[in-house]
Amino acid sequence: MRVFRGRADTIADDRKRTAEIVGTAVETSTPALRVWSPHRQVAFGRRDVRVDGYDTAVRAAEQRNFPAIERDVGGRAVAYTGSTLAVVFADPAADRTAIQARYETATDRLAGALASVGVDTDEGEPPDSFCPGTHSLQATGKIAGLAQRVRRDVAITAGIVVVSDHATIASVLAPVYDALGVPFDPDSVDSVERAGGPGDPQRVGDAVVAAFADDP
Repeated sequence: MRVFRGRADTIADDRKRTAEIVGTAVETSTPALRVWSPHRQVAFGRRDVRVDGYDTAVRAAEQRNFPAIERDVGGRAVAYTGSTLAVVFADPAADRTAIQARYETATDRLAGALASVGVDTDEGEPPDSFCPGTHSLQATGKIAGLAQRVRRDVAITAGIVVVSDHATIASVLAPVYDALGVPFDPDSVDSVERAGGPGDPQRVGDAVVAAFADDP
């Protein structure tokens, strides 16, 4: 497995780097893991873009100094503060029909990584969470979420981990979700730091790398 850390100079270059990493994994038939802290931004999903209130949501994010981008997958808006972790695991050798098994493996590894830095989590999320989904981890609120994208040549598992800045994330997503017409409870946002772990993205990122790179 190849492991990548660090971010590019701009949001656009950072997204291009992820695409290049996935492409290299396919070309070399070697799994690749990227764990990093993206630039400050609100990333909107495809479902958001089709909502009448999307333009208002974009303005709400940008008025709070969160550049708005559109990501290539579904789901709802997520916010990165600069300390929030993103995880991308690209496996060109995966059984692309085993979606649930990949979710279970990724969830177990992510939970193990958080446990190693002192945060015990449960599967699931509180009501009205950001980017609601069925593959999340929570302590006193939602800390992490996972998603998958399966292509003909690679299975991509992606995740977000809120390391700190839960209040900042809640404050920007509240008006964004209101504009989108999606229920959102600001108190549902948790973080590693709020749950008693370290607020250092490098330390939490190291734990995530160790958990995912330990491939039996």
